[in-house]
Amino acid sequence: MPQARVRRLIMAIGAGVLGGGTLISSGALVVDGGARAQAQAPAARLVPFVVEGDAIRSPLTAEPGNIQRGRSIAVNTNEGACVLCHAVPEPSQRFMGNAAPSLAGVGARLTAAQIRLRIVDATRVNPNSPMPAYYRIEGLNRVAQAYRGKPILNAQQVEDLVAWLSSLTSPPAKGAAQ
Repeated sequence: MPQARVRRLIMAIGAGVLGGGTLISSGALVVDGGARAQAQAPAARLVPFVVEGDAIRSPLTAEPGNIQRGRSIAVNTNEGACVLCHAVPEPSQRFMGNAAPSLAGVGARLTAAQIRLRIVDATRVNPNSPMPAYYRIEGLNRVAQAYRGKPILNAQQVEDLVAWLSSLTSPPAKGAAQ
């Protein structure tokens, strides 16, 4: 994917800016020249969570996250689409982004609670983050009408992604994208 298109996609995804210290948050659909990040079916309501410092300590679901489902969400461009911006330690993944840090070793650098907050709403850690808020529905800009009020990922998908990312404890290979 051309870097200019990736930048437009990142800017569009990250267009939602956190407002007012809301505890319950989510994401949005972004369309960029036909590329589409799918939103999930409407949620009755988001699972409440509490942000403590730079983390959400309590899981969003009673069911533990599943590493294999989390991996699938990360590499699937119709779900989490992490590979659009991040390199992942996944040999089968031919095309990966370089607009954001590599996810190799993220499980050694951050706790599951810190990873959870970054997936739920990265702007809670860095207000200028271009990363989409995957579990936020309020305070977003330029969201297609059909996707307003719907998170990008549901609570179980967030936990699955947390499980997979937490399992990535090996540092990036020498010479790999950082």
